[in-house]
Amino acid sequence: MSTRRTLAIVLAAAALAFAACGSEDDDASPSSSSGDSATTSTTSAAPASSDETLQAATTSLGDVLVDADGRTLYVFTKDAGGKSNCTGQCAQTWPPLTATGAPTAGEGADATKLGTITRDDGSAQVTYAGSPLYLYAPDTSPGDTKGQGVGGVWFVVSPDGKPVT
Repeated sequence: MSTRRTLAIVLAAAALAFAACGSEDDDASPSSSSGDSATTSTTSAAPASSDETLQAATTSLGDVLVDADGRTLYVFTKDAGGKSNCTGQCAQTWPPLTATGAPTAGEGADATKLGTITRDDGSAQVTYAGSPLYLYAPDTSPGDTKGQGVGGVWFVVSPDGKPVT
């Protein structure tokens, strides 16, 4: 196989892998379905790491789960079998919600749906109704929902544990 053809195949595979997670530019524009401002952040949010409390909050999308700081939580529909499929660059844009202890349920969250999984890096990622939870780096304020629908695979999660599509 020629070098040029090999390079084209490698670049195409890398583009597909990156597209699976979505990029910071996806749905961070004024045409976003969330109705939030078009502020785009080029920095990534650090994963939340503490004895995390989840609660329900009302946003433009209805009642959704948020972390202890009021940041909207998301599920990745490509996660399966209690395993996170968002690592590397994906986890920079979509920081996993991690905890050093057992997560707790606050107002509107169901304690029986809370859990954790062990990520490939050894950290404990918070789950709700079996789905790993994530933040979205461009969400800069409590109640932001700029990640809703990104790539057709990222959705806010309702207090009943289902993605809001």
